Amino acid sequence: MAAQSEPEIVLYDLACTKNVCFSPTVWRIRLMLNYKQIPYRTIFLEFPDIEPTLKMLQFSNLKFPSGLVPGESTSGGKLKFTVPAIQHVPTNTYLMDSAIISQFLESTYPEPPVPLTSELGREIEAKSRAMASRAFRTSVMSREILILSPRSQEYFRRTREASLGHRLEDLLDGDKEEEAWSAVADGTRAVGELMRTNKAEGPFVLGARPSYTDFFFAGSLQSARMVDEGVFQRFMKYPGYKEIYEACLPYMEKND
Repeated sequence: MAAQSEPEIVLYDLACTKNVCFSPTVWRIRLMLNYKQIPYRTIFLEFPDIEPTLKMLQFSNLKFPSGLVPGESTSGGKLKFTVPAIQHVPTNTYLMDSAIISQFLESTYPEPPVPLTSELGREIEAKSRAMASRAFRTSVMSREILILSPRSQEYFRRTREASLGHRLEDLLDGDKEEEAWSAVADGTRAVGELMRTNKAEGPFVLGARPSYTDFFFAGSLQSARMVDEGVFQRFMKYPGYKEIYEACLPYMEKND
């Protein structure tokens, strides 16, 4: 990281008992910060503290045009506050949502560049969401509660089970986990092959240098690893995933 006495970014992250980053969406931003060597510090928030903390920041910074603006939830259009969120210290600007933050970081710190989108990257991300999300949710969500504090466990169980309509443990009942992985095996393998489109030029999706798509995948894989090593190893068996993850390892050293 660049040697500076004061951080330029305050990153709001999700707390866990391991005291490291485990959120896939926060990891996308953390990877970008680390790659660009932007000095930052982290404030970890427990699940039930995210909304009140970010609301307080929003209301105390209404005079700034780019203050925190809650994103729309997928359930009923309800507005919600989420991490990642950042404060850009030099301008006292507050932002939330990984897509918005990545655009801000790229425009404010253009070197080294991180392509935020590409035709290949959009295809890979879309297919991954369609194919691997079921297996990821089944294996990771059901185990995520195990690395949370008691306060966050209660919040996580209450909110997630309300959305699922059943207990978290039901995700792993019988053969449900194996069935979920079997259902997406071919699609997950196909996504991994797409990741290797430019393998002759380098280990990343676009070749020699990382793009936001690489951070999208590396962040998800690191999230899985922080929750459960066995789930992480399932993904690493597919071609493409391992190459991108290992290529991004230098940008994962700062994780707290």
